[in-house]
Amino acid sequence: MERQPGALTLSEGDRRVLAAWAADCAERRLSLFEAQAPSDTRPRDAIDGLRAFARGEMRIGRVRALSAQAHAAAREVGDPAAAAAARAAGHAAAVAHMAAHARGVAYAAIAAGLAAPDDPTAVADEIGWQVKHSSPSVRDVFLRLPPPRRSGGALASVISDLITRLTGAHDTRSEVQGAG
Repeated sequence: MERQPGALTLSEGDRRVLAAWAADCAERRLSLFEAQAPSDTRPRDAIDGLRAFARGEMRIGRVRALSAQAHAAAREVGDPAAAAAARAAGHAAAVAHMAAHARGVAYAAIAAGLAAPDDPTAVADEIGWQVKHSSPSVRDVFLRLPPPRRSGGALASVISDLITRLTGAHDTRSEVQGAG
């Protein structure tokens, strides 16, 4: 018997809709990680695995393992922008098993901001790119995700901005916690 998807998980079809977009979002800032750890392919492998999942060529369990490896790479790299880029890859790949991890592409915007500390628009510009490159189907899936848990902080603010701009929803800045 097939397990019914939950509100954070949604259907496998919904997760495939998010997969290619999340991979594109994470990949935009992956060079920040690769510049710091050129021989570490774990975040790149996670993005490639997610793309394979989107095409129906890789099973959820394998992509989930690649996600965990990308997060391990984030913990091991010393540079904050590189770590955020690896976290974006890890969360993107985690979309294969839980749609709510798509919120984690906000780490790519955090990475952009950390890489350009003198550019006050770097984070907003990255979110703008993510929104511009989202399809109506991606926005529809985001609308069906339950609101994130309450929290504060920079990541929560970026996730809130992403959700608001993708869905036209109210400002959830004080309601967001984490990426999924």
